Order: sequence, then C-alpha cells, then structure tokens
Amino acid sequence: MDVLAGLLDGPRARGAFLLRMVMEPPWSVRVEDRAPLCLMSVTRGEAWIVPEGGTEPVRLRPGDIAVARGPAPYTVAHTPDAAPRARIGPGGTCTTLHGQPLAESLRLGVRTWGNAPDGATAVLVGTYLLDGEISRRLLDALPSLLTLRADDSGGPLLSLLDAEIARDEPAQSVVLDRLLDLLLIAVLRAWFARPGARAPAWYRAMGDPVVGRALRLLQNAPAHPWTVASLAARAGVSRAGLARRFTELVGEPPMAYLTGWRLALAADLLREGDDTVESVARAVGYGGSFAFSAAFKRVRGQSPQEYRNGNRAR
Repeated sequence: MDVLAGLLDGPRARGAFLLRMVMEPPWSVRVEDRAPLCLMSVTRGEAWIVPEGGTEPVRLRPGDIAVARGPAPYTVAHTPDAAPRARIGPGGTCTTLHGQPLAESLRLGVRTWGNAPDGATAVLVGTYLLDGEISRRLLDALPSLLTLRADDSGGPLLSLLDAEIARDEPAQSVVLDRLLDLLLIAVLRAWFARPGARAPAWYRAMGDPVVGRALRLLQNAPAHPWTVASLAARAGVSRAGLARRFTELVGEPPMAYLTGWRLALAADLLREGDDTVESVARAVGYGGSFAFSAAFKRVRGQSPQEYRNGNRAR
C-alpha cells in the first residue's frame, strides 16, 4: 500500500458525504465543516471558490475540478464578492448564519440540495469526513486549494458520478464512494504529473526503479524485520548504493522512513480499531509493546493509549 492508496483505505473511503448542489443566483455558502478533503466540480453554469486568508478566488466552469484541503474555511458562491447566505458546519450540517436549520427547506431530492430545482448552477460535492496519519503525508503535500481545468480532469468519471449521485438503488452509497475514490485518484495523479508540479519527494521516488521498489517493499510489509542490507538485496543494489540513493530521493534514510511509516500505520490502527497496544505493536513490526510505546511517545509526545483515548474523546 502506498501513501496515495492509504488516503483511500479503510473508513476514510467509506460513507463520504456526497451531494449535488443546485443553485440560482444570488447564492453563497460558507463552508466551515473542517473536513480534511472536499472535491467539487461544476456540471452546469459556474461557481467561485473563495479561500480564507486573502488567497485569490478561483472560478470553476463545467468540467473543472477543485479540491479543498481542510480545516481552513472557504466560501462557494455565484460571484467572488457575494455575502454568505448559508453555513455548512461539521458533519455536513446546514444552517443560516444565525444558526437556524436549512437542510429540510433546501432539500430537492435524493442527495440533491439547493435553492431552485432548475437552478443555473449545479455542483457535485464529495467530502471525506475522516483522515488519518497515513493520509496526512499526502494531504500535507497539497495546497489549501488545487484546481484542474476540464481538459486535465477525470471527464468520464465525472459523468458517471453525476449520473449516479441522485439514484437511490441498493448499495448506492458504496457505488458512490468507489466512484469518488477513483475520481480523486485521477485528480491527484494529474495534479502531481502536470508540468512544473512540486510533487513530494516520496511521490517522485516511487517512479525510480530502485528506490520505488524499496518503498513498496517497506510499505507492503512494514512488520518484516528489514535492514538496509536485506532491503538492498531485494532491490538488487548494494547496501551503500541504496542508502545513498534512497536518502537523496526521499529525503531521509530507509530505516527512518520505515519507522515513520510503522508509527503512522499504528496511529491509524489505534484510532480506528480495538486491538490491544501489544497487537498493534506486533502488527507494525515491533517485538512488543514496551519498545513500541517508547518509539511512539518519542515521536508523538504521548503514549499509544493516550493517543487512542484522546482521539476517541474528540
């Protein structure tokens, strides 16, 4: 499993919040849901996204895709200077700016929401409500708002998502989650592959025949008792050659990367599951809970149990 796959693994890819927003001007929605990732695409008309903090507004036309990275708020509107008329809070709650509920009054059908059934603008919205330590490596590499124009985005997938989003069939939520996953993967691949892109070092290194193989070995079998020598043997190069090339391309030595990967996996297991600390430790390659707890606390500043309790309380 690589970091891009890790973003969409487990509960992070289940139960995503999906809807079609249909609006007739004037309209403006303030988004303060603190979601880690939200994908938006205009299918009719146009919309403006106005990020927080003075960043230039972005105009979306049909086929364009934007990905907003939380938790910073932003506004989606018919013009960049429109005053917000509604607020989206955590969990997708919709209210006026004074807190009165709006969800029922703006409901237009299955997964369809807005102020006019035949409004001039339609926007597909897909929001990932949970994130984890694995996905954080990817999210931290993204700008607060990225956009792809229609020619560079996932056209066929957009059409499929648009056709499916208002259907109410058995297992429809699973179909929509998978379509959203595929669309997000296509968008991120296109974003990192564009000319002049500043993809993170680990992403670029995946394309190297030696370091890419070493990365996949570490990611797919984190519990294996890896050494630089055993990793180099599997990659078909010398120990010194792998250590030097890995550090140059990834930005840290192989064993440091492995430690970070193991602890990220462990953090997600602690957050999402009920396995004991001992079981989590062995699942990610530690001989027991004592060594694992010491490493976890050294990196994260709290014990595994404190981390689990804190996340569940939130």
